[in-house]
This record gives sequence, structure tokens and C-alpha cells, in this order.
Amino acid sequence: MSDAQLDIHGILRLLPHRYPFMLVDRVLEWRAGESIRALKNVTYNEPFFPGHFPARPVMPGVIIIEALAQTAGILTFLSAEIVPHEDTRFYFVGIDKARFRKPVEPGDQLVLTATVERCLRGIWRFATRAEVGGAEVAQAQIMVTPEAGK
Repeated sequence: MSDAQLDIHGILRLLPHRYPFMLVDRVLEWRAGESIRALKNVTYNEPFFPGHFPARPVMPGVIIIEALAQTAGILTFLSAEIVPHEDTRFYFVGIDKARFRKPVEPGDQLVLTATVERCLRGIWRFATRAEVGGAEVAQAQIMVTPEAGK
């Protein structure tokens, strides 16, 4: 990995997502065309916790997958050298082999990784993994594609 990092300002320049759907807080390291490692700090005031579940807040698995897709999207933009603008998007086009191992709760710090498996005809496929404290909590094979505005 390189020493390249991105703070929230760098992430906001790459992704179109905004609160409450921005799910990546920091990129720790990345290498174009290879891999990325990022963080999501899970806090009690996340908008989904009051309903999932009031007595024991648990981060929904689909939100963990979205955080992994956003991480893969960041690496896609960096690898494809696409300079995002207001009409630039990346689309989540597929998911396979998703598995959930442990619940994610407020106070946890998700470490999100994505490794490029291939890029074929503009569709990028990644092996992704989410960990808390070094233990895997989720994994999936995710496919995304960038698209510039028309």
C-alpha cells in the first residue's frame, strides 16, 4: 500500500454521497488498481439506530455493504483517474457471496477493505471485507461502474 490517505474533504470530492448516506470517514491507504483501506466510525446517533433496534442498536447489514461499495467506488475513481464533477456517479451493479459474521454496534470502528479482482468493459469487481477490532464482520464480492454525466 502507499501512504496515500484521504480525509473527509478528499472523500467528498470523489463521492456524490452526503449526510446521512456518506459512510466512509477516512481512507487510510490506497494503491491505484489494487486495493484500499478505509474507516467508518459507528456512532449511536446514526439515523438507522432508533429503529434497528431500540433495545439493542445493530448496524443493518445492507448499510455495511453500502459502506463497502462506497469504499470500492473511491478506489474505482482513483484507479480509473476519473475526475468527479456534479454529474459523475458510480453505480453499484452487483453483489455476490455476501456474508455477515458479527453484529456491528455503536462505538465500533469498521475497517473497510476492497481489493480489485478485475476490471472488464468498465465494470470493476472487488473482494471486500469489513472488520471490527481485527475480526471480520462482513465480506462480499462487489461490482461497480463509474459513469460521467451526459
